[in-house]
Amino acid sequence: MLYEYDGKRPIVGRDSYVSETAHVIGSVTIGDNCYIGHGAILRGDYGSIVIGNGTAVEEGVVVHAPPDKLCLIGERVTMGHGAVIHAAKVGDFAVIGMGAVLSIESEVGRYSIVAEGAVVKMRQVIPEEVVAGGNPARVIRKTAQKDIEFWTAGKQLYVDLAKKYLEKGMKPL
Repeated sequence: MLYEYDGKRPIVGRDSYVSETAHVIGSVTIGDNCYIGHGAILRGDYGSIVIGNGTAVEEGVVVHAPPDKLCLIGERVTMGHGAVIHAAKVGDFAVIGMGAVLSIESEVGRYSIVAEGAVVKMRQVIPEEVVAGGNPARVIRKTAQKDIEFWTAGKQLYVDLAKKYLEKGMKPL
């Protein structure tokens, strides 16, 4: 469901699916070919959220920007089920694992993977092309080609699912 707040309205790109049970509030821009899953909350009430093309915001993800700040999510990002995102920036092709937390003004680099349940601390920066995990998150290794191939296929699943939901729709029972 899309909500206007304080004169600000969400913008949803072409061929993007937003679940009826998602809450997209205020200053939120969603790119083309995105998937915004059931129960996701995108709060652009204090600040603004921009989500790049081909990004999947899976079920139960919460994204919020601090007052007068921007939360910039890149292109073809995967945000796993139940992740909490207060980051300043998530780079293109990044993966945020299920249940991970990206605290206020943190950053995740391009092609990086934040493992399931990891906690990226306030203002912490995860560099490009690494896998990070733990609490607090630390770099474990460089991103491998097999990681990129696996997650590229996974991202396409959600782009395809968004199109299928838009074409076929869902019927409550």
